[in-house]
Amino acid sequence: MTEVKNIEVVAGIIRRKSEDGTPLFLATQRGYGDYKGMWEFPGGKMEPGETREQALARELSEELAIQVSVGNFVCTVEQDYPGRHVTMHCFFCEIISGRLTLLEHESARWLTASELHDLDWLPADVSVVEHIERL
Repeated sequence: MTEVKNIEVVAGIIRRKSEDGTPLFLATQRGYGDYKGMWEFPGGKMEPGETREQALARELSEELAIQVSVGNFVCTVEQDYPGRHVTMHCFFCEIISGRLTLLEHESARWLTASELHDLDWLPADVSVVEHIERL
């Protein structure tokens, strides 16, 4: 029997308002790994001793060269992938400084809530999209 790795990660639902005041959400396209080319909310693995909020701020700085204000908790998603189980904690975030730079992703898009379904999301992120739509 193959042992399943349990991985705990954090993801940022980065928001901003368009010029007309419509909320926009940042989606990033993976540039590496088994799911290269699929879309996700950016974030990554927690390190020992970090709070979820600290891990998220660090990951977004490392991946996108931005500093964020981590806001309200949105949801936790449990998702099975081949050989691993992922627990993903999601928080709303706002960019407070830095210029969005794709250091690990192929692409990024700002989307309205109604446009979120236009992308090919990673399985765990599909649940997050559905959660955002219910808010």
